[in-house]
Amino acid sequence: MERRTLFRGIAALGGAMLASPSVAQPAKAATLRFVPQANLTALDPIWTSAIVTQMHGYHVYDTLYAVDGQLRPRPQMAEGHTVYDNGRVWRIRLREGLRFHDGEPVRAQDCAASLARWSKRDPFGQLLAPAVEAWRAADDRTLEIRLTRPFPLLLDALAKPDANVAFIIPERLAATDANAQVSEVVGSGPYRFLKDEFVSGSRVTYTKFEGYVPRQEPSDWASGGKVAHFPRIEWHILPDPATAAAALQSGEVDWVEQPLSDLIPTLARSRSITLEVLNPAGFMSLMRLNHLQGPFNNLKTRQAVALAVNQADYMRAILGDDQSVWRECRSLFPCGTPLGAEDLSELTSPPRSLDRAKAALAASGYRGDKVTIINPTDFPLIGPHGQVTADVLRRLGMNVDLAESDWGTVVQRRVRQEPVEQGGWSIFHTYGSSLAYLNPAVSSLVKGPGQSGWFGWYENPRMQELVQAWMDAPDAERQKSLGSEINKLAQDDVATIPLGQFFIRTAYRKSITGLMKGSMPYPWGVRPS
Repeated sequence: MERRTLFRGIAALGGAMLASPSVAQPAKAATLRFVPQANLTALDPIWTSAIVTQMHGYHVYDTLYAVDGQLRPRPQMAEGHTVYDNGRVWRIRLREGLRFHDGEPVRAQDCAASLARWSKRDPFGQLLAPAVEAWRAADDRTLEIRLTRPFPLLLDALAKPDANVAFIIPERLAATDANAQVSEVVGSGPYRFLKDEFVSGSRVTYTKFEGYVPRQEPSDWASGGKVAHFPRIEWHILPDPATAAAALQSGEVDWVEQPLSDLIPTLARSRSITLEVLNPAGFMSLMRLNHLQGPFNNLKTRQAVALAVNQADYMRAILGDDQSVWRECRSLFPCGTPLGAEDLSELTSPPRSLDRAKAALAASGYRGDKVTIINPTDFPLIGPHGQVTADVLRRLGMNVDLAESDWGTVVQRRVRQEPVEQGGWSIFHTYGSSLAYLNPAVSSLVKGPGQSGWFGWYENPRMQELVQAWMDAPDAERQKSLGSEINKLAQDDVATIPLGQFFIRTAYRKSITGLMKGSMPYPWGVRPS
């Protein structure tokens, strides 16, 4: 399968990039002060798919392979690889001098254990795992992956840029159950996590790892030479968007990842601040329903909710009326890409009708079960979605409990599979890079493995068969046909409810430069201007 078949379409997405003005004022040369999208509560990027935890992961950990700006997998920790036995044996040679932050060398045994654990959690890894006979070390610097059958997309899986990223950790930590968080943060990436300075809800601190040896080539997205120019990085957790914007304007911080859309005009007028789209693929907003518990273990009840959703309401709630930064997109694959077909299901096709949704809810047999929406109050790109949904469902006649908290609590709670009376949940909202949902190989939104899958635990054996058929498709035409079938089935089943597609302008002072394009903010390359 050719590379363009898996990831083509990124150029079309990039056509919606924004251009913005900028300028700046001197930053502290020793410290980069960054305001992330949300509080960091979960530290294990394999255990959770939360973007803020993946960002943390890119500071601390490294990967065997990583994608460049064309989404091609490039060697990262790997020196290179050889393939034997008609594609059934892969030997990946590690670069010399790789060390973990605790001083121990990175060994092939660490890589084997890390990938085995990752493959139990990540949607792409879960497709790869059945084809793996063994993850093993041929010697300390040679990882051997033995397959029961050829898997042409192996490097794409190891290099995927979004959750869950295949980060490498020490073997002793990789032995942790994949359904539990690791107990320590020990990586081999360009920055070390300072545990003693970590205060959840206030500050996260990293220091340059002097033992990290960057690749001798330019950085390109998540690949290449990851040069740490700042000796220290501080994440300042500022949940109030106005406070974050004021801190950026006054020079108290250098970079605000996601300024509130209402504040963009003010920031744009400042000659000290640059506004820029770093992720040209954009993002997709999502509603995820709990398929294990009532009332959404009932397909007809899920379909009633899907009929009530008006995407424009959700997009305006987070980004206002500026449609240059958002669009409706009723596909579960990003619009503007080969698989991004809309209006495949009558559940998502316009026009919206609350009366029609009410009739569908009445016919579903819904009898007043509590619908608990877990929703963050400290995340401007997610929190308004929960409030819109709560309003819509109440107008439908549902018994709604809007359980608002910080994002960290939502991340911790959404793993729970119990009924709402025992601390479970019914609905949560989130968003992710469009790159994470380009096709059935990478997307967690359409797969149906049940309790081993993504939060919400959608299950459909037929979907799993279709995804495997897509992976095995002989050509792009067959892939596109299967992609439409998968997209329609996921919409009919209400595996996930898409809420729209949008672009984020990050804001930073002109006193820093070198910010990398990519699926999320990267710490390498950024330096004082």
